[in-house]
Amino acid sequence: MGQPQRLIGAEQHIISLGRVLQSLREEDNIDVLIQTIITFVKEQFDYNLAWVALYDRLNHILIGKGGFSPVPDNSYLNQRLVLSPGDLLEQVVIEQRPVGVADLRAEARASGWQELAKKHQIQGTIILPIRYKDRCLGVLLLGSVRWGYLLATDAKARLMMVLGELAAALHQYELDWQQKHTKRLEEPLLDLLQKLQASSNLMQRIEATVKAVHEFTAPTRTHIYWYEREGRYFWRRFSSYSNGNTQKFDKNEFEKNRTAVGSITVEDLSDFYYALATNEIVVIGEGRSSLKSHFTAQLMQRLQVRSLLAAPIIWQKDLLGFLAVEASEARIWKETDKSFAQGAAGLVSLVAPKEEMENTIEQIRGDANLTSEIAKGIYNERDFEQTLSNCAKKILERLGAMRFVLLYYNHDHSKYEILFQTQPSNRRPFNFHFDDLREVDWQLLERSSEAVAVENLEEDLRFFNWRSYLLEVGVRSLIVTNCQAGNAPCALILITHESKRAWTTRERELVQIVSQQVGVITRQWQLYFNDEQNTKIMQSFQKSLQILEQAQGATIESDSKNLEIISLRQIATVLNSPLGFMLSWAYGNQYAQIIPGLIAFEEFAINTEVSVPISGEALIQWALGSEGMMLVKAEDLPEDTRKWLHGSGIGQLLIVALRTNPDHKPTGVIVIGDRVARRWSQASLNAVSMLISQLAWSRRFQKVSLSLLQSKQDLQLLNWYKHRRFEENQRMSSSLINQIKALGVPNNEFTQVRYQQILRQLESTHSSLTVLLEEEQWQLQLGSGKMPVASLLKRALERIDKSVKEKKLWVGVHGLGQNIVDSTSKDVTCKDVTGKDVTGKDVTGKDVTGKDVTGKDVMNHVSTNLSQYSLTVIGDIVKIELIMNEILTAAVERSVTGGRIDFWCRRLEDNSLELSITDNGSINAQLLAELYQDASTDVLVSSYIDQPPGLHLLICQNMVKQMGGELNFYQLPDGRIVSRLLLALATK
Repeated sequence: MGQPQRLIGAEQHIISLGRVLQSLREEDNIDVLIQTIITFVKEQFDYNLAWVALYDRLNHILIGKGGFSPVPDNSYLNQRLVLSPGDLLEQVVIEQRPVGVADLRAEARASGWQELAKKHQIQGTIILPIRYKDRCLGVLLLGSVRWGYLLATDAKARLMMVLGELAAALHQYELDWQQKHTKRLEEPLLDLLQKLQASSNLMQRIEATVKAVHEFTAPTRTHIYWYEREGRYFWRRFSSYSNGNTQKFDKNEFEKNRTAVGSITVEDLSDFYYALATNEIVVIGEGRSSLKSHFTAQLMQRLQVRSLLAAPIIWQKDLLGFLAVEASEARIWKETDKSFAQGAAGLVSLVAPKEEMENTIEQIRGDANLTSEIAKGIYNERDFEQTLSNCAKKILERLGAMRFVLLYYNHDHSKYEILFQTQPSNRRPFNFHFDDLREVDWQLLERSSEAVAVENLEEDLRFFNWRSYLLEVGVRSLIVTNCQAGNAPCALILITHESKRAWTTRERELVQIVSQQVGVITRQWQLYFNDEQNTKIMQSFQKSLQILEQAQGATIESDSKNLEIISLRQIATVLNSPLGFMLSWAYGNQYAQIIPGLIAFEEFAINTEVSVPISGEALIQWALGSEGMMLVKAEDLPEDTRKWLHGSGIGQLLIVALRTNPDHKPTGVIVIGDRVARRWSQASLNAVSMLISQLAWSRRFQKVSLSLLQSKQDLQLLNWYKHRRFEENQRMSSSLINQIKALGVPNNEFTQVRYQQILRQLESTHSSLTVLLEEEQWQLQLGSGKMPVASLLKRALERIDKSVKEKKLWVGVHGLGQNIVDSTSKDVTCKDVTGKDVTGKDVTGKDVTGKDVTGKDVMNHVSTNLSQYSLTVIGDIVKIELIMNEILTAAVERSVTGGRIDFWCRRLEDNSLELSITDNGSINAQLLAELYQDASTDVLVSSYIDQPPGLHLLICQNMVKQMGGELNFYQLPDGRIVSRLLLALATK
């Protein structure tokens, strides 16, 4: 066989690294592991100094575990080095990254290693962390006599692999050590449980528990404290000391002197008591406490200790006492100590009630009999007061309390009223009402499924609004429960005591059960009260409606304020309020008038003589901005309002605007005033809402009726006057015609023709007036006739000829057949009503001869050139002519000088004529909107169609509608105004 090949350097390193890693994985001894690392470094790396140290994170120190150095004396390699802020070693421990130093002799941050480096000429140094995951377990320091950072990359990688394996081994060793040395809870607790089972009475069980806890936690002393509810204090029942002695105590010793050592009063250490009562373990140790600082100091002074572990003993949510583990020195309590103390206290809570089991069973039987007797009394007896008296007597005897009070919430006055109460013969009954609860107390009673107990009213902030009254009459502790659990606390039972005491869970449950049974009585009483209240409201409502009807009929005949005054009194009566008035105004007014309805007392007086500005009065603006009723506090009113609304008793106001229809503007605001604590029931508010709505409609009906009656009277006068004048004119014209006929026919032939023509015209006019006077005296009659469209337009233009010439208007007629006659300026192109160019023979504003036409020429031109077309309208021709005249007159009046008016004629498929008249004048947009709606949205509001020209155009619209046609007014996008008239055409 040949000679074995010699290994190269890299392979030697890998083999050495594998051998070291395997040794680290297989070895369990820490010292051997560290020595393996030191040997590996000494063999594989050229360093003169190596130091391995483990990190103690609790004390923040490095503990040396060996290494090698240039000198035989290696004692400093086992030193304990305390880490200081800014040291290189602390930097490596905290940052867990290697740190290199070129010359350790010149490094001031190397602490004790700098002097050693100077002594042995150590220069280039590197410090590496021994880390597992995110924890630093130690460091490795390597030093050389050479200057600089001497560790190569591959060497560093091998070294970090070895250190990582060492860190994993150290971490596993630490876990094994902790598991081995940690106290086990199972065996001591099982031993304690066996001792408790073998004990014959409660004192033996307490003694066994105290000894077991003392042995496990090894404190200075261990105590069991017991809680006395009547006096609200803890007394020491059994103790165990570090010298092995035990001691039991008698309750009577602490009753005589509650300030003695071994007694803790709740009043002095309330925070400590409440922590225990909520099943919270109290831990006070070195620099730490679960209590507030001043309570901690007070408790430590009271018990004369420096460390404390207190575990509550609780049975069915009631605090029986606590287990106290005390130490005279500052001590950090371990989790095992807390868990064992808490478990031991829990075992005591399980065995403690067994001693009083017979008494508890007898008490449960008594409670069951008590609730059953109360239930029978409620369902059998008709006298509610006697039933409540029997109930209160039994519950007070059971609880040893002083007073039983049944409260019911009055929504109108926001207070609790006393429905029933009982007290000892030597005590006076409560003679005051209970104020409204705070929101937090209201929600507490509404959501709580059990009675709410207050052990010390002087220090408890619950039911704060009652606190001063109850303390004044001697109440120191109480129970409050909602008779309708889960609902609003309208009915409450209040049980009070004159001394501070704790209430057990069983007592609270008993009171809750009784309260639910008493709730049946309160519900029956509530139904009776609501029925009676609703009956009164209904009677008042019916009476108010009758009075409103009478007042409305009387008010129509006169212009007094009887309707408003009577209504305000009825509204205030239904709400049972001392003040009711109205802020009233008419449409268009700037100031409102105050109408007083009811002012019951001087403290609710107001100044009714002032005029209130509508836009500047807050009450009016608030009411107008609110859809329904609005509640306003007097303190929120501005100074201007308080000047006239100055009554000292006015605490709040209920305001609502008088509304009828969304399109109708309100003309009044109802104001109801009362004291600040007053509340109104929903039933009364609903009834008043209907009364206010009825008043609003009645008031509007009254105003509309008066307006219409006045209009009717005015129109009757006008119609009578005009009719009599027509009759007189007709009589005179008839006389004149007779006189003309009596004079005879003139001899001159021309005069004779003219005479006959005028006479026929006069007779025709006279005949038409005769028909009007005879047939249309009080009612419009629609006649039937025919007229060519050309004649209709000619007669219409004749009537406005003078106005057209004065304004120099251009008139055009389009759409009669194919001929177009347009009198516009020479440079204007004709367009139809939609804005499109007209396609005709001539659109230049000239007639067929090329001459410009205007004024009277237009009438002649229309007559001569359109007479050939047979478009004929049917209907009441006289009324159609008057309507045409009104439309054209309005168009001429709004046109500008030099403007134009166009007639657009179009025959529709339904055998009707569409006649559109356009002008380039200006018109009010509101007037167009009201003409489109055909009427004003509110007859009581002033409108553009209440007066000419809007009134005349509206009359024309209505008359055309009666004749079966249409008349519309609108504006085109280019600004022209269109008057569109639809008339029926005669069939051939």
